Amino acid sequence: MTESRREFLKKSGGCALGMVTLATQMQHFGLMSALAQKVKDDSTSPEGGANYKALVLVYMAGGNDGNNMVIPNHSDATISNYSVYNTLRGPDLAIPQASLLPITVPRMGGLTYGLHPNFGTGATNGGIHPLWAQGKMAIVTNCGTLVRPLTKAQYQSSAFQKPYQLFSHSDQTAQYQTSISNTQAFTGWGGRVSDRLTAGSNPTALIPMVTSIAGAQLFTAGQTTLPMAINDSNTLLANVLNPLGFTNTGGPARLTAFNALRGLDLTSNYVAAASHVTDLAMQANAALQTPGDTTVTFPNTSIGRQLRQVARLIKKRNELNVNRQIFYCQIGGFDTHTGEPAQHVNLFTQFSQAARAFYDELGDPGQNAQNDVTLFTLSDFGRTMQPSGSGTVVGTDHAWGNHMFVIGGSVLGGNFYGMNTAVNGTPYPHLQLGGLDDTDSGTNPRGRWIPTTSVDQYAATLARWFGLPEVDMPSVFPNIGNFTTSNLSFMP
Repeated sequence: MTESRREFLKKSGGCALGMVTLATQMQHFGLMSALAQKVKDDSTSPEGGANYKALVLVYMAGGNDGNNMVIPNHSDATISNYSVYNTLRGPDLAIPQASLLPITVPRMGGLTYGLHPNFGTGATNGGIHPLWAQGKMAIVTNCGTLVRPLTKAQYQSSAFQKPYQLFSHSDQTAQYQTSISNTQAFTGWGGRVSDRLTAGSNPTALIPMVTSIAGAQLFTAGQTTLPMAINDSNTLLANVLNPLGFTNTGGPARLTAFNALRGLDLTSNYVAAASHVTDLAMQANAALQTPGDTTVTFPNTSIGRQLRQVARLIKKRNELNVNRQIFYCQIGGFDTHTGEPAQHVNLFTQFSQAARAFYDELGDPGQNAQNDVTLFTLSDFGRTMQPSGSGTVVGTDHAWGNHMFVIGGSVLGGNFYGMNTAVNGTPYPHLQLGGLDDTDSGTNPRGRWIPTTSVDQYAATLARWFGLPEVDMPSVFPNIGNFTTSNLSFMP
C-alpha cells in the first residue's frame, strides 16, 4: 500500500532520530534555538586551552558510608584516632586496624589514615590504593550539600538556612548533582558547565560535551546542553548511534529520500537545527565505525563496563572533534541500612578494580590521556557514625558530610583537601557523638557530620581545571559566593 508523505516522514524521521539521544530531546525549543545559532556561527576558538580534558563522575548511589572508606589509623590522642573510631562503630561495623590500607596525610601532620581493605583489590592492578603514594589520588573530606557555611549552633537555629530535605535520598541526590541546596533546580552543574563551554571549546564536535552511560540524569541536564546517553561496553561504539530502519528492504531508497527532505525548508532556524543534529549524528556514527577498543582488561561489572565505554569514547576524541567531555557513570547499592560490611566488600572491590583499570587504560600509548582526564566521586550523603543494628545485619542510617575520591594524572594527590572543621583545625571531622561536628545533641546523638566543604567548592575546583572561566562561576554555581573560596587546590 502506498504510504502518505506524513507517514513516510514519521517513519523515516523515527529511524534516523533513533540514533539514541542525540535527538531524544529535540522538543526543547531553547536548545533548538541555541543549535540554530550554532549552525550560523561555529567560528569561535576553544576557551579552556587547546588540550583535551574530561571529567568523569562516578556516582555512588544510595549514600556511601565514608566513615568506613577513610579511617583513622593512628593513636594520636589529640585528633580522633583508630581507638575512637573502633569504639564508636563497634565490633560488627568497625574495620580491623590490621587490614587497613595505610595512607600518610601531610595535611594531618603526617598522621596515618587507612582506606578500606578492598580499595586495594585488583586482579592485576592492585586497585586504587597505590595511586595515593603516586600522588594521583586525593580525598576531599567532610564534603556535603550546603547553602553557606554552617556551624552546629546555626544548624540548630531556625534562623539559618539549611539544605532542604536533609537526609532524603532524592533531594540530596538532586542537590549534589545541581550544586543548589536552597531551592529545587532543573539543571545539573555538569550540564551548566557544558552550556557555558560548548560553543567555545567544542565548536565542531560531532557529539555533545556531556555523555551519560547510566541513563538520563539531572547532573547532565543544561539549559542548552543536549546530553547523549548510551549503553555500556556490552554495546560496541559502532552500534550506539547506528540509525535504525535503513538496512531492510527499501532502506537505501528511504535513506536517500530522507536526506533529500532534510535539505528542504532550511530557512527556518528550527528545521535547520534539527537537520544539523541529524547530520552530526550520522557523522559521529561514521567515525565510530572504525575499530578502536581498550587495551587494558576491565572487570565485567556494571561500573567496569561503564568506565570501559567512557575510555572507548575518549580514545575516539580526535575523530569526534571533541576538546572537552563530561561523563556520568553510576554504581548503586550504597543504601546500607543492613548488611553493610558484606555490601562494602563487593561495592568497593567493584569500584576499585574499575577505577584502576580506567586509570591504567588512559596511560596506554594509544590513549596518552592520564593527565587530561579526572575521575571523581559523589554520593547522596554520608551515613551515621553510630551503627544501626548488630551482627551480620549491621548497617547505618542517613547522615550528611562525606568523603570523595579524586583520581587522575593532574590531581595534586596524596593529601586531604577541604575546609577545616570546628575541632582541631583539620579537614577530617572530629569523631565525637554530639560534638561540634555532629548535628545531633541530647541523649542519642548518631554522628551526622556537618559538612565544612560544600559540593559547590568541590565542583568549582573541578570545573576551573576543566576550563570554566571565573566570570562564569556564579552562573554555574549560584551559591559559590557564600563560601570563602571556590578553589580547594587539589587541581593545578
